[in-house]
Amino acid sequence: MSETLPERSRIVSQHLEAAGIVPAIRVLPDSARTAAEAAAAIGCEVAAIANSLVFLADDEPVLVMTSGGHRADLAVLASELGAEAVHMAPASVVRAATGQAIGGVAPIGHPTRLRTFLDEKLLDFDEIWAAAGHPHTVMPLTFETLQRLTGGRTITVE
Repeated sequence: MSETLPERSRIVSQHLEAAGIVPAIRVLPDSARTAAEAAAAIGCEVAAIANSLVFLADDEPVLVMTSGGHRADLAVLASELGAEAVHMAPASVVRAATGQAIGGVAPIGHPTRLRTFLDEKLLDFDEIWAAAGHPHTVMPLTFETLQRLTGGRTITVE
C-alpha cells in the first residue's frame, strides 16, 4: 500500500508504523485542502476533521490541530500558548517546518518535531480525520492516538 502513496504520505506511513500503528491512509480522488472538502470526501462531520495549522508563536512555528467545525481565535491561541503574538505562518514557513504543503500537513512526519497543540473540541469524536502529508491523503485517528503521536497539549482555540 505505501508504495502507491505520494512521497510525503509514505513518510507519514513510516512514522505511524514506527509508533506501532497500522497505517490506514486513504488516497482521495480529489484534493481535500479544506475541512469541508475532506469531510465531503470521507462522509464525516466537518468538525471531525483535524485541521493541521501552522502558526508562528513569537516567531516559533507551532502546529495547532483544530476541529474543522470552527476557526482558531488568535488572541485565545496567544493566551493558551503563552505567546505575545500569534499569526498564521506563510506557506514557505509551513513547508520548511513540516516538509509538507498547506492542505496536506499531517500531524507527524516532519523534519523536526513541532510543539503541537490539540483543540479540545476534537475530544467530541470517537474518530477524527487528519491530512496524511499530501492534499489527496487523509487518515483516521482517535484523539488519544493523535495526542500520543504528537505529544500535543489539549487547549481551547476559540
